[in-house]
Amino acid sequence: MSAPETPQTWGMLAEFDSADALITATRKVREAGYTKMDGHSPYPIGEVADELGFPRSEIGAVMFIGGMVGATMGFLMLTWVSWVEYPLNIAGKPYFSWSMFIPITWELLVLSASVSGVVGLLALCGLPMPYHPLFNVPAFARATKDGFFLSVEAADPKFDADSTRAFLLGLPDVKSVEEVPA
Repeated sequence: MSAPETPQTWGMLAEFDSADALITATRKVREAGYTKMDGHSPYPIGEVADELGFPRSEIGAVMFIGGMVGATMGFLMLTWVSWVEYPLNIAGKPYFSWSMFIPITWELLVLSASVSGVVGLLALCGLPMPYHPLFNVPAFARATKDGFFLSVEAADPKFDADSTRAFLLGLPDVKSVEEVPA
């Protein structure tokens, strides 16, 4: 008969009273050497993102490429239609009159950039994600209302359940620290 497995831990979750306390705690946790952590608050806090070292978003490049592909495809489609599929000689104008292609090309640029932005955002954020281990902590439901949380993942090289809990409890203005089951 084998011994029962111990439940795995996803990480630790610390709750704070205010945004300033979350900013200070994020700075101290980063200075202590933790790298896999995240801040959770009801509104965006730029200082927390800076302390976490968020990289520059790739969504601009995704939208630029999507827009250029859409504009190019629209321009090529109009060129093909006016030269090959349905050539009309109207008042002696040339078949390839690029100036009349501008409105449709622009509209397809905007449409494809918008669609690629939405799809790219969902893909880069890993959405849809209907479940996350942090949802197992009842207090985390307040993260969208009035709670300020800092989570440290167990995948962090420096993570040790007991020492990480003690470190987080030693931070100023911490309300509680809970273990997050996987």
